[in-house]
Amino acid sequence: MKLNITSSPHIHSPITVKTVMWDVILALLPAGFVGIYFFGFKALAVILTCIISALVAEYVAGKVLKIEFCLLDGSACLTGLLLAFCLPPATPLWIAAIGSIVAIIIGKSVFGGLGKNVFNPALIGRAFLLASWPAFMTSWSPTVKFLSKDWFSLSGKIVKGKEIIDAVSMATPLGYFKEQSLTSGAHFFAKVGQGLIDSTGQVHKMGLWDMIVGNIGGCIGETSAVALLIGAIFLLGRGHITWHIPAPTIITVAILGYVFGSDKLFDPQMMFIHLFCGGLFLGAFFMATDMVTTPITPLGRIIFGFGCGFLIFMIRKFSGSYPEGVCYAILIMNAFTPLIDRFTSPRVFGKGAANG
Repeated sequence: MKLNITSSPHIHSPITVKTVMWDVILALLPAGFVGIYFFGFKALAVILTCIISALVAEYVAGKVLKIEFCLLDGSACLTGLLLAFCLPPATPLWIAAIGSIVAIIIGKSVFGGLGKNVFNPALIGRAFLLASWPAFMTSWSPTVKFLSKDWFSLSGKIVKGKEIIDAVSMATPLGYFKEQSLTSGAHFFAKVGQGLIDSTGQVHKMGLWDMIVGNIGGCIGETSAVALLIGAIFLLGRGHITWHIPAPTIITVAILGYVFGSDKLFDPQMMFIHLFCGGLFLGAFFMATDMVTTPITPLGRIIFGFGCGFLIFMIRKFSGSYPEGVCYAILIMNAFTPLIDRFTSPRVFGKGAANG
């Protein structure tokens, strides 16, 4: 990476790219362990496939495009891990590998490598996969804990008695709310309290606590708010992220979900559904806070966070069939980052306004 060296004084920081990347990976481990616990070995296979494919793509792209790269700095590993966390646990491994390759090459390398990309690479990979293979990307598995006692996960297969079933599908909570045209949070909790039916006819009941800990259908790393908050607290304590983006994002979704989430105004149960179902916490703490693709000023980050929260809710509420909005909301706001920086940059001492 090229640096512009100016005259002194210089402030030296012990924090390096490698330190930040591996700290973020460490912060994501609780969510990863929870995803593997609830979805079984197939989730681990997707995670490993994404990481290995990202490392290979980073090496090949660096050699072909003749750009500087380092496999040990953690950036490619983090991209692969974040992509895996955005994928359904039953994603075919070849699709996961393609997603990582697109994330590294299209999302990062063609812009010049680390620190030069405009959009979050992992989300570029997810958006590509969703556009290319929507059926695979919207096929969700119930958690292992939802399966009745005579079922168990064996190397990614679901086994009942002597019968091996390749896949069991069930709608995510947000998807179920939209597919069933439910009108309120109370209507939703009444339905899931009676039980959701998977593709084999099994009935799965869930409540708010299941949504908080991650015992629901969804992407591998997005379902457990508890695990993601543990990682977020670690990053906040290390100073790698601040509240300026996550807080406005989450608060905006919560308020809009509470006020406009259902057919009637002011529905507190809808607020909980929007908070704990889907990828809000993963996106707010680990993707919207990407140092490269987000504004550099505190005010700019707050504006960025409000924009992400607003777009997440709007996509969830008004899209025709897509129940989630985190991926596209962050990518759209990534595109506005230069404009936000332009209008929020502080005035240079002795000169006119920065945007003048």
